[in-house]
Amino acid sequence: MSIESQPAVPDAPLSEQKRRLLEKYLRGDVPPSPGAHDLIPRRPAGLAAPLSAGQHQIWLHSQMAPGLPLYNEPLTVHRIGPLDVAALEWSLCEILRRHEAWRTTVAVVGGEPVQVVQAVPRVALPVVDLRSLPEIEREPEALRLATEDARRPIDLVRGPLARFRLIRLRDEEHRLYITLHQMIFDGVSMYSVFLPELTALYEARVGGRPSPLREPSVQYGDFALWQVRRLREAASSSALDYWRRQLEGAPALLELAGDRPRPPVQSFRGDQPTFALPKTLSEQLKALSRREETTLFMTLLAAFNVLLYRYTGQEDILVGTVTTRRGRPELDRLLGFFLNTLVLRTRLSEELSFRELLRNVRETTLEALSRGDVPIEEVVKSLQPDRDSSRNPLFQVMFILEPPLPPPRPGWNLTQMDVDTGISRFDLYLEADDRPQGIIGRVRYSTDLFERATIDRLLQRFEVLLEGIVADPGQRVAALPVLTPLERSGALRPGDAAEPDRPVVSFTREAIEQSIVQRFARQVQKHPARIAVREAGREWTYAALDEAADRVAAAMAPTVGEEGARIALLLDHDAVMIAGILGVLKAGGAYVPLDPGHPAERLSHIVADCLASAVLTNERNRSLAQALAGGRMVHSLDEILSGPPGAGRRRIVSPDDTA
Repeated sequence: MSIESQPAVPDAPLSEQKRRLLEKYLRGDVPPSPGAHDLIPRRPAGLAAPLSAGQHQIWLHSQMAPGLPLYNEPLTVHRIGPLDVAALEWSLCEILRRHEAWRTTVAVVGGEPVQVVQAVPRVALPVVDLRSLPEIEREPEALRLATEDARRPIDLVRGPLARFRLIRLRDEEHRLYITLHQMIFDGVSMYSVFLPELTALYEARVGGRPSPLREPSVQYGDFALWQVRRLREAASSSALDYWRRQLEGAPALLELAGDRPRPPVQSFRGDQPTFALPKTLSEQLKALSRREETTLFMTLLAAFNVLLYRYTGQEDILVGTVTTRRGRPELDRLLGFFLNTLVLRTRLSEELSFRELLRNVRETTLEALSRGDVPIEEVVKSLQPDRDSSRNPLFQVMFILEPPLPPPRPGWNLTQMDVDTGISRFDLYLEADDRPQGIIGRVRYSTDLFERATIDRLLQRFEVLLEGIVADPGQRVAALPVLTPLERSGALRPGDAAEPDRPVVSFTREAIEQSIVQRFARQVQKHPARIAVREAGREWTYAALDEAADRVAAAMAPTVGEEGARIALLLDHDAVMIAGILGVLKAGGAYVPLDPGHPAERLSHIVADCLASAVLTNERNRSLAQALAGGRMVHSLDEILSGPPGAGRRRIVSPDDTA
């Protein structure tokens, strides 16, 4: 039976067998479909393979930020016990020989990206021995080195797309840190193919035995070529029509309140805290899934939607997820990227019970899976959503349930949670992993939007919500508990952090009463040569930034006058903007920030309402500034900074001045 070919039947109960098969499908452990299709053919020797549909989407997105490790994925193999480094190197080399995907690069031929399979490289592991360090310093140093490598961008043209580093912590404890590009692996690749093959090859090599593994019948390039041809030949509008209907009128943005305004351009900066649910709660969630004839994925997704609903009040929510396209026997033991992104739409209301919501999520998931062959790239093209450089199109929040980890051989383990790349492609990404000790996971979040304390609190509330769901799944979603015990007791207000992020620092009254300009002047005096602000192609030391601010202050002083006028700043979010802010403050004025990305009518209202005396802008936004100014003077910051040096601050600012 092939689950992907089954139509969605919302009201039909799932048998235990079907529920288990669907659970495997959603987690990537897909049962093969014997006899359902002809086997994928090998491509002729020398024929370059195109990128698969999933790879093509990643490649396109990678072109937007080539200098960032946007799709770097770090993994850690933990080895407890004796280690033969030469045998490990041979085993890795053998895996690279067996799986072309891991020695593939990308070239553009005739305007289209294609896979280029490189020769089998010799693997010589860089080994870092940390045994000379004090015991307490070894683990942090290992993570520092691994993080340094994980944050180094991968060049898709030059390669390699897989990097390895071995660190020795103790005589019989090692970490094999791996950095992979997302284009060459998925969860099944790591948990069900790579680690089992690595340990089997290593133990055979150490024991003097030949490889016990059968050769792959196809390579990833064969799958990619077959998939592209199949999508072209089997192009059907019915599945795409479903996605158009399903996503029609959906909200473009999930209004998840952040700690900071959304920047006009997504920086992809992120952080990655981890979490672990108690084993008892994990078992209760699985038992609930069985009773409600759903899967653990559906239960956790429904709960996640409740959490988002309670945070935002939105009754129409889009969450991204992934599904595997491995449902063929020849792909079962192949390394590569076999995922497609799905957008799951959930409608909530105050009166809906969690049990009713879970049934709706089940229906939506089954319907989406039956149309899951449509590449997300085609869905986006068809819907043509408004493009916004500040966010991901269609959805900004993602939920993933990782495939199960087969029991590893003694002394070996694998995790994706040790190392953080400092990247988040979404506002919020929640990944769960069902392990024998309970459900564990990680959250990647945009640090442009959220503080770490906010996300820690969200995870605490998610656990409280899950406990409430297993206690009574018949409760209305609006009545399910989300506040932590401290918040319920009143000892902690909903907006407070559970603990201070840093030790409390005391300040003198003199320090507290200093203006921003005075504080900045102190830093200039103490650290003139240190970098104060950095952006692509520009660095300013404190001294250089101070000089730029003085130029602005000298130019704006006549406009500011003795009364401290307000100056509207229509500037991009860059280093020059900082000079403009400081310059206006040094001149004794107050600044009113305007975002060039906001509607002109709104900006014009702000300029008039704040009684701005002038507009300070750059050349790129000058025409917009003149339209907003309404007869007010418009100053060019570019001209000011390229002019003669300024004479510095014109007047001392007091606490009584206009703010």
